[in-house]
Amino acid sequence: MLNTIPEIISNQKTFFKAQNTKDVSFRISLLKKLKQEIISREKDIFKALHSDFKKPSFEAFLSENGLVIAEINLAIKNLKSWSKPERVKSSVLLFPSKDYIYKSPYGTVLIIGPWNYPFQLAINPLIMAIAAGNTVVLKPSELTPNTSELLAEMVKHIFPKDMATVVQGGVEISTELLKQHWDYIFFTGSVSVGKIVAKAAAKHLTPVTLELGGKSPCIVDDTINLKLTAKRLVWGKFFNGGQTCIAPDYLIVKSSIKNDLIDALKNEILKAYGDAQNSADYPKIINHKNFIRLTQLLKDVNIAFGGDYNAEELYLAPTLIDEPPLDSEVMKDEIFGPILPILSYDTEDDIASIIQHFNKPLSLYVFSKNKRFIEDTIDKFSFGGGVINDTLIHYGNANLPFGGIGASGIGAYHGKFGFDTFTHFKAIVKRGNWYDPPFRYAPYSKRNFKLIKTLFKWFS
Repeated sequence: MLNTIPEIISNQKTFFKAQNTKDVSFRISLLKKLKQEIISREKDIFKALHSDFKKPSFEAFLSENGLVIAEINLAIKNLKSWSKPERVKSSVLLFPSKDYIYKSPYGTVLIIGPWNYPFQLAINPLIMAIAAGNTVVLKPSELTPNTSELLAEMVKHIFPKDMATVVQGGVEISTELLKQHWDYIFFTGSVSVGKIVAKAAAKHLTPVTLELGGKSPCIVDDTINLKLTAKRLVWGKFFNGGQTCIAPDYLIVKSSIKNDLIDALKNEILKAYGDAQNSADYPKIINHKNFIRLTQLLKDVNIAFGGDYNAEELYLAPTLIDEPPLDSEVMKDEIFGPILPILSYDTEDDIASIIQHFNKPLSLYVFSKNKRFIEDTIDKFSFGGGVINDTLIHYGNANLPFGGIGASGIGAYHGKFGFDTFTHFKAIVKRGNWYDPPFRYAPYSKRNFKLIKTLFKWFS
């Protein structure tokens, strides 16, 4: 495969230059075929996800198939209008003219997908890259081989091979791909690998979108509905076995209700999963390496609930940790697993000192009925996006941009924002010939200098 990557890219660039991808009707027909393929192979997708890490079908549909179909429907419905040149107001200084924004694809795009939502987080960027008229090389995660193989089959079945193709393999394949000259790179994954991608892209000044992660905080004050809050926290944290980039990484709870919240969380975990090791609704950890990393985080901490694990089954119970120090291992990096540290606060300054101890997070959550506290929190901290009185659900609205800030990511996508991500906006001025204002031409006169200053004052 290593020897064929330059050839794949060369063929895609040739296909792109032949203008095939710029036919909007052609793109829509491919998206319709992809939609039908996903619907017809729903059971195959569920089976692959379950084989890779025991993902239940309900979660697979909610977080993978369902979101993908919604994204395709949105693109099919709106692509013609999204792709049209957009007339914008002209400046009087350019009179007479008509001004436009033309939409054009970047060219050949590399998409590198992650393992935690291996279908949705690979296909959704592909949908909008194709919708925008690009050619695509998709590199899915080698940690989910069943899903990656299925993706390869589906893409091969739907798309011309020089328009979209799947390249499978491990780190050596990713390294070789990143050596190539792309027109755009879209990466979803860890902060550490995101830095490698950014460095590789910088060599060719290739634009990038980096969907990363970080330690996303969740603040809980003492005005909440305790039972409802606990239920929503358990759902958001332990969905997909905690292996979600926007999952609450840790709680910051008003000290007066912390113990009550811990009790409520315990009850909701038992209601949701019972004996979690044997629950059909609770996924396993993706692989042995991540399992070892997570179990190491349980050393020298106060486990308030859970903590048991089984290496053979890659099982780690939903676990609550009470008041870990900020310099403890569990608080150093994004957890990305079913471990929930719980810290307490008394003042808003306490909250700030905790959150500002870490890099800017991908998400932030607040559970409160206090409107002033909510608005002050949104205004005070820098983060990618968030939810008030729930978790995760901002990801599901295609009218909202999804992306990080700082160490948690560069750029955003979803819905129209996804189309825009893979689109270059050309500024075009169509100048009229029926009148040509003489004052801009040399030789410059004092009268014209005064006139141009007046025009800028009035109309700019």
